[in-house]
Amino acid sequence: MQNVNQLSPLILAYIGDAVFEIMVRERILEKSGNISVNKISKKVTDIVNAASQSALYMKVEDRLSEEERAVMKRGRNTSSHTRAKHQKVTDYRRATGLEALFGYLYLLGKKERLNEIFEICMRDENES
Repeated sequence: MQNVNQLSPLILAYIGDAVFEIMVRERILEKSGNISVNKISKKVTDIVNAASQSALYMKVEDRLSEEERAVMKRGRNTSSHTRAKHQKVTDYRRATGLEALFGYLYLLGKKERLNEIFEICMRDENES
């Protein structure tokens, strides 16, 4: 594979979207156990959507290294010709930034840091 830093932010977001969703699915299964796929799917889509990911972007932004923040901003600022239906453009862009960060860390093999950021995302505000 080529240098991760040379990959398009949209490629990073493409990978990061899959990584983030599988992490969320695993978390839902851990918390919910053996429930119906429909219930799992509903819980996952409550988290894996542009509005929710936009809020998570804001939640983690100040907890990142300069390098991580730069990757996330590259993802946020990149121009995509598509966007999710019924979503604000700002939410969609922030979600793309968060996904780019997840893709970047995953492709670099920084699993521990990926898990740290995921835990920040999933932490209830009351637990902080």
